[in-house]
Amino acid sequence: MNLRACFLLVCLVVLGGCASMKQRKAEVFPPEMPTVEREFRAAWVATVANIDWPSAPGLSTDDQQREVIAILDVLADLNFNAVVFQVRPQCDAFYKSELEPWSYYLTGEQGSAPSPYYDPLSFWVEESHKRGMELHVWFNPYRAHHTAGGEITDSSIVRKRPEIAKELKGGFWWLDPAKQGTQDHSIAVVMDVLERYDIDGVHFDDYFYPYPSYNNGEDFPDDDSWQAYVEDGGKLSRGDWRRENVNRFIKRLYREIKKEKPFVKFGMSPFGIWRPFYPSSIRGFDQHDQLYADARLWLNEGWVDYYSPQLYWPVNQIPQSYPVLLGWWNRQNFKGRNLWPGLYTSRVNDEKGVDNNISQIMITRGFDPDHAGNIHFSVKALMANSGGIGDALVAGPYRNDALVPTSSWLDDKAPSVPEVTVSSDSVTWKHEDEADVFRWVVYIKRGDVWTYEICNSDCRSFTIAQEIGEDGAVAMPVTDIAVSAVDRTGNESVRAFVKISQ
Repeated sequence: MNLRACFLLVCLVVLGGCASMKQRKAEVFPPEMPTVEREFRAAWVATVANIDWPSAPGLSTDDQQREVIAILDVLADLNFNAVVFQVRPQCDAFYKSELEPWSYYLTGEQGSAPSPYYDPLSFWVEESHKRGMELHVWFNPYRAHHTAGGEITDSSIVRKRPEIAKELKGGFWWLDPAKQGTQDHSIAVVMDVLERYDIDGVHFDDYFYPYPSYNNGEDFPDDDSWQAYVEDGGKLSRGDWRRENVNRFIKRLYREIKKEKPFVKFGMSPFGIWRPFYPSSIRGFDQHDQLYADARLWLNEGWVDYYSPQLYWPVNQIPQSYPVLLGWWNRQNFKGRNLWPGLYTSRVNDEKGVDNNISQIMITRGFDPDHAGNIHFSVKALMANSGGIGDALVAGPYRNDALVPTSSWLDDKAPSVPEVTVSSDSVTWKHEDEADVFRWVVYIKRGDVWTYEICNSDCRSFTIAQEIGEDGAVAMPVTDIAVSAVDRTGNESVRAFVKISQ
């Protein structure tokens, strides 16, 4: 249930027997009830080149905020429970930062704050949480300047830190991953956001060393770093050395995140093929040799809390088949992390595309029904209901609301049981540690049928509903109600159960 439905569970007629019932507290009891659906349902919101938001650089504050509300309302209506919001597309910021400049994509001039002033990231976090959605911040760790990113200003890292920035042939600038200054700066940027904002996740995509096309097919210009490594006695090959530079960065960042806020998830969405021939039928781009990303290692070692390989190909495309690749990644998941593949929903434009997207979701569920999930690229397709994909999602696999799957290695302690009170026509609840609660689940039994509703953290009550038949009599009386608390890592408390007297 989205937030607009939180207080509208039903329009009720209260039975006379119920009206005379004295107020009493609920008892803790484990009745047979439905299991709440568990699935990570997220969309990427890309800010680079204004792909998704804002729709153009330099919009007014009011227009920017209206667009945020529109995006989040659509996702809430589609029963999504997470947003992956790009806050650093090119060593810039969609939030107040002392480390990097305001983004060109936000205001139309790098380094200029929104006017009238507001903090976009704070706004995204607050509005997402109002709707019961997690907010994951998406960083590009090394891209210093994009060709669509306006002019390079004095506030750019290209000017401020020329010792770590490399110019590429295609007009891009890139931070050298081998430089200690690059790693220190990028980690400082992430940790600054982690410390100051109430986020739920940190997210990286597939841009480590740049794609070859960014440099007109030429090798990355890191001769100075490589020579320094060799002269210092380094023994690795150049490719292994580059991969190790990225490995050290990711391992260190994961450790730093867990030290500061253990509950914040770290997720990555690498290119969907680790290497051609893995498994044997697979062909395609080799990220291991081209992006110097040993994406298999990061999953093997558990340096992530969730993994979202970009499996952007159809189910039956044999050289890049979705289920074949998902099966391979699943076998690499030695530490049992959440595996939530990325879907290229923006390619959906007809019935065939919709069918493929829905099939991919169902295949993902088949691998791990209790910890399923996908991230859709990008939110623009959902906003446009491209090919009818939004209608198909909410009529099909996303018909019911769902909780985000648990991450037991981060936290396996459930919140305490809510204290529930039933009066003549409503149920209310409170909790001894409300800071530990992100959502509530309300279970309702009508006749012999149990259903559930998921409420957001600010919801504290609802009215007891009775369904009235055409003859004016109660058709399906409410006989039992229970309420549970859910924390930020998805742990659900014991349910506080109460029997409704008739």
